[in-house]
Amino acid sequence: MINQHCDLERFDTRHPDLCTALRWKGQFIEAEPDPTVQSSNEGLFWCMHTQTCIGPDGELAEPGTCNSKSRPCHGTGRCG
Repeated sequence: MINQHCDLERFDTRHPDLCTALRWKGQFIEAEPDPTVQSSNEGLFWCMHTQTCIGPDGELAEPGTCNSKSRPCHGTGRCG
């Protein structure tokens, strides 16, 4: 139960400070959510600047790590 809660926070794409360079497949699906279907979280994220799952600073690109403005590349793709 604790791991499930941690994963929900880790993959929460609704965080107000989420980096604008973070991408995930769900952004490109133009369909309304179906409340009769259990939501899934594929956990596949990438950085727009590197086009990989690793950000410009060498850290993992996912909502749980791309939601802090203290991360050097947050919103800019630059480190330093």
